[in-house]
Amino acid sequence: MIEQQLLILEEQILSFIREVYTLFHWPGVVFLMAIESAGIPLPSEIIMPLAGWMLIKEPGLSPWFLIAAGLYGALGNTLGSLLAYWIGLKGGRPVLEKYGKFILISHHDLEQADRWFCKYGSATAFFSRLMPAVRTFISFPAGIARMSLTKFLIYTFLGSFPWSIALAYGGYIMGIHWEEIRVVMRPFDIPILAALVLAAGYYFYRRWKRDFARTAE
Repeated sequence: MIEQQLLILEEQILSFIREVYTLFHWPGVVFLMAIESAGIPLPSEIIMPLAGWMLIKEPGLSPWFLIAAGLYGALGNTLGSLLAYWIGLKGGRPVLEKYGKFILISHHDLEQADRWFCKYGSATAFFSRLMPAVRTFISFPAGIARMSLTKFLIYTFLGSFPWSIALAYGGYIMGIHWEEIRVVMRPFDIPILAALVLAAGYYFYRRWKRDFARTAE
């Protein structure tokens, strides 16, 4: 039942994307990829392959237009990520500083996150863009951790470009059967999200255990 509802939802998303491309063409790619990177789960695994088919293959354009698809997709990703980063910086950070203790997140934890993003943020911003599911939500914690905005934007764009062009290329090569790309990649979503949930659960357990031991002393 749940799987059937998800399929219906994907069909509705597909219809929406088609309408956007029909009306706006390439600017539609920027718009849709910005939505995806702003934290709204609009799968790039549908957006970009359909762009490769509908905006390049179907009208008979040269494969060189795949580079344009990658650039437009990366631009959209960067714009949407900037919004999510700003929300994390201006909204998430103050809330966690004030109320984080109620969910076992201390000022020390935020400082550690700042140091971690300062040291590894560039690699995180780049490689997270090559991972399903994770790529949609990484910008918010980057903002909370106050990662360097310049580095964040540069590596977000650089990481989004190969992802966008690869998916567009898949849609171009597979032609009318481009939707099979999403079928192949869909099974990876749940394991990745489950791993993130388990990691978060383990973190909170360690924090609870440490705070409990301090209270008992």
